[in-house]
Amino acid sequence: MIAFVFPGQGSQKIGMGVDLAEASSAARQVFEEVDDALNQKLAQLMAEGPESELTMTANAQPAIMANSMAVVRVLEDGGFSLSEKGGCVAGHSLGEYSALASVGAFSLSDVARVLRTRGIAMQDAVPIGVGGMCALLGADLEKAEALAEAAADGQVCEVANDNDPTQVVLSGHLQAIDRAVELAKEHGIKRAVKLPVSAPFHCSLMKPAAQRMTFALNDTPPGAFRLPIYSNVTAAEVTDASAEKDLLIEQITGRVRWRESVLAMQDAGVDHFVEVGGKVLGPMIRKIAPDAKVRSVVGMDDIDALAKEV
Repeated sequence: MIAFVFPGQGSQKIGMGVDLAEASSAARQVFEEVDDALNQKLAQLMAEGPESELTMTANAQPAIMANSMAVVRVLEDGGFSLSEKGGCVAGHSLGEYSALASVGAFSLSDVARVLRTRGIAMQDAVPIGVGGMCALLGADLEKAEALAEAAADGQVCEVANDNDPTQVVLSGHLQAIDRAVELAKEHGIKRAVKLPVSAPFHCSLMKPAAQRMTFALNDTPPGAFRLPIYSNVTAAEVTDASAEKDLLIEQITGRVRWRESVLAMQDAGVDHFVEVGGKVLGPMIRKIAPDAKVRSVVGMDDIDALAKEV
């Protein structure tokens, strides 16, 4: 069984989607539709930069989704249906929205606008300089949780992403994150690296953003979806649109349980993971499920190869 998975923030880069748009009218239509929905030349920003502007959360989130959905549309244009070929979908953080759009839960215009709101809400939730994040390399979840507790010292320091057996991300107050970096080796963690982020995502400091997303998703809730989705929050299969809406709100402050999600998909019979529009999740999945087949589909050659083989 195939799972189609979608990357999250951090996978953006200048030039993303350019080759696809040059090769396919279906891809160009995606970028045009997103530009129209946002009343912005996002495709031009993706193609030309500047990188500092593309990296801004409010731009990166819809850009990454647009890139993934361009791949989906090119596949569909060639007669390849994710819903027919796959058994489930999942996405890492904002990638969950791309996954939902790929199976019909959101229109392209709606998901672009929702992600723009999400990006602004997450950016505005905490003043710049108050929060931070760090990646713990060579850390499992148990070590990461112990470090977070030791570093908190009355502030927020929480596990934000359980990515794979060797990589966990912490999020919280900047001083607590600095303490975590200093204390990492004492906790048997190989290395701790501060991340160049503008806000402390996926921790309790994001509550104001969750409140704003409650309004946004009440106005534009996900509809029915053609394949089950594995939620970041529960690492379990979801088939009900109303339940998924609540989980998307909870996702803002909740942990991204990616490692557990991959294991749950594998337990359900997934033996082939296809990353749509990025090359970030593949290396994580290989560490979590070394026996599974893993591939990334980014350009036309990847799309052609997938269509021939699956």
